[in-house]
Amino acid sequence: MNDQRRVHWSFLGRVPYEPTYRLQEQVRREIRIGGPEHLLLLEHEPVFTLGRSASASDVVASEAWLEERGIKVHETNRGGQVTYHGPGQLVGYPIFNLDPDRRDVRRYVRDLQEVLLRTLADFGIIGRRRDGQAFIGVWVGDHKIASIGVHLARWITLHGFALNVATDLEHFDGIVACGLPQVNMTSIERLTGEVVPLAEISTRLARHAGDVFDRYMAKTDAQTLWDGLAGAAVAR
Repeated sequence: MNDQRRVHWSFLGRVPYEPTYRLQEQVRREIRIGGPEHLLLLEHEPVFTLGRSASASDVVASEAWLEERGIKVHETNRGGQVTYHGPGQLVGYPIFNLDPDRRDVRRYVRDLQEVLLRTLADFGIIGRRRDGQAFIGVWVGDHKIASIGVHLARWITLHGFALNVATDLEHFDGIVACGLPQVNMTSIERLTGEVVPLAEISTRLARHAGDVFDRYMAKTDAQTLWDGLAGAAVAR
């Protein structure tokens, strides 16, 4: 009998930022009363998100620039500064309970990095970690390919990571990305010349997450996930 914790993972496709944040909160409430962990994988409509260490000045784009590109701005309670989410980028929200055996924030971040490094290796890309709080994420040489920003409450995780797959990297020009004025971003497409479907990368990433976090990964239909959690919220 498999005694690993079960994680329900789903690829939700392209969704706006706001409903997925509400979904994360609902999953966390369910975990607190014994519900299963989830890994939500998706891509967002264009949005700049500001972490707890960000300031409004980190968004350097004008209102006209933002409107022309359809980019919204949202404050969040995750760690880190400001980053971009948009089409062609795989965003992952692990809502995991780290209690009792993984109560270590640094270990959690390193585990997320490890999942991303293994996923990149599947496509022949050798990523790396860099030392220093400002450099949290995953890098290929001196170019950043993935960002990480998390929030923990009672050792249940929210937010997560963003992996540039076929992202419009020019959109990062509107911010001081991750508080690094001279940061250069890259993507799987730029490094390999190929556009890999996000659903395919999601399957590989979920498998690696299961290995790194010692979880049994159970794929869940996206609509079933939305319907089930919406029903739970109504019942409360």
